[in-house]
Amino acid sequence: MIKTICVFSSSSSAVNSVYRDTAIDLGKRLGPEGFDLIFGGADVGLMGIIARTSQNHGAKVIGVIPEPLVGKGIAYQEADELIISNNLRDRKEIIESKSDAFIALPGGFGTLEEIMEILTLKQLQFHNKPVVFINTNSYYDNLIAQFEIGYQENFAKKEYKELYYFSESSITIPK
Repeated sequence: MIKTICVFSSSSSAVNSVYRDTAIDLGKRLGPEGFDLIFGGADVGLMGIIARTSQNHGAKVIGVIPEPLVGKGIAYQEADELIISNNLRDRKEIIESKSDAFIALPGGFGTLEEIMEILTLKQLQFHNKPVVFINTNSYYDNLIAQFEIGYQENFAKKEYKELYYFSESSITIPK
């Protein structure tokens, strides 16, 4: 049963409003649908938006942030639980162990790296938790195309398409 959903997202506040709207929409749905949020622990960008919105709509919010970033003053101090990890690798391990499902909103290098690690762990059968990419504004279209090339060129088995799901909006919350 899914209780805690990890949302990977951007720490940038300079993104188009369509991405902020998606984070707000998802955040408004987590608490009322009985889900808690675990995320990267920052109070900036889409991370801050998803945390504040989720918490304002009844979700328990768990932030996991590396100690070096706490010193930069960007930690979401209002989190119901703020876990300070030693580094990024520790943060990912904590998040993975405490999450029942994973959603990737559009994001930069960190978002991609984190969701790809989760997808790889699922491929290697270290977990069987849902993995969802929210493809707002066709953000992940090139990633979808890259996955297809991997299948066509036999770098990945076609059955790996069952490991993840792409959604055009935040309407799909894994069950």
